[in-house]
Amino acid sequence: MTIKIGIMGYGNLGKGIECAVKQNTDMELAAVFTRRDPESLQVLTQGAKVCRTEEAKDWQGKIDVMILCGGSATDLPVQTPEMAKLFHVVDSFDTHAKIPEHFKAVDQAAKEGGHVALISAGWDPGMFSLNRLYANAILPEGHDYTFWGKGVSQGHSDAIRRIEGVKDARQYTIPVPQALNAVRKGENPELTTREKHTRECFVVAEEGADLARIEKEIKTMPNYFADYNTTVHFISQEELMRDHAGIPHGGFVFRTGRTGWNGENGHIIEYSLKLDSNPEFTASVIAAYARAVYRMAEDGGTGCKTVFDVAPAYLANMTGEEMREKLL
Repeated sequence: MTIKIGIMGYGNLGKGIECAVKQNTDMELAAVFTRRDPESLQVLTQGAKVCRTEEAKDWQGKIDVMILCGGSATDLPVQTPEMAKLFHVVDSFDTHAKIPEHFKAVDQAAKEGGHVALISAGWDPGMFSLNRLYANAILPEGHDYTFWGKGVSQGHSDAIRRIEGVKDARQYTIPVPQALNAVRKGENPELTTREKHTRECFVVAEEGADLARIEKEIKTMPNYFADYNTTVHFISQEELMRDHAGIPHGGFVFRTGRTGWNGENGHIIEYSLKLDSNPEFTASVIAAYARAVYRMAEDGGTGCKTVFDVAPAYLANMTGEEMREKLL
């Protein structure tokens, strides 16, 4: 059975999804939905249709899983519940503080439509979330630490671009080296949000824009920048494309803990990612979870799920026998 995929939004993440679908032999791209003029969009997949976003409702029964590639700030809170009434869906909603309310809205819509929806797929939230859960289960007495970067955050860059007067932007998340080294040494430091990371923003402003207002809006933005030491650089579009065209990222998840009757033995679990392309890796995670959503739906499931609810076997394009032979 071939899983027919729809892509809602054809930016960096949407293009990454198209590449990921190509690499998964049990999937095919059926259609891309865009707010732009479909005639202006050239996709790479032969035979895939390009349609207006409003036409998505006409594709019920022709798409098995719709993957939503909009931004977490304003797109996904609206699009994911809307689409979950019509399709099985996956999104990469990454505003950690708002995941509970997003889950509730999507769960209601998915159950209303009789569909399976999976939110917050990617590497964080997503793969990092799973590693935090596994490590907590294994070392119940311990400390959690997560560091992101150095790398470009798509969600934070998108949030800056939504500010009035901003033409383009890139945001780098950077771990504080002293904090990272202290965790690696097993010192179990107590770290505030501000002590763990800094944020550096490179912004192209529209001509005549109020730079002081833009900088203030960035630095005071809740859930994104308000809790961090943030530096804002205003540069030209040419400088941005020359020096910041790539979208690398990565990070580290640590769990430090102790075992033994009196906690005499210490342990450090470390999971790390080093990514040349943040959106393409995120897309690859999403594609695996699109397969899982399809299988959960085939089993009769409905409602909203997260990565915590998915059995690992649902992710792989392998039989149980192949997994046991190659991976166990």
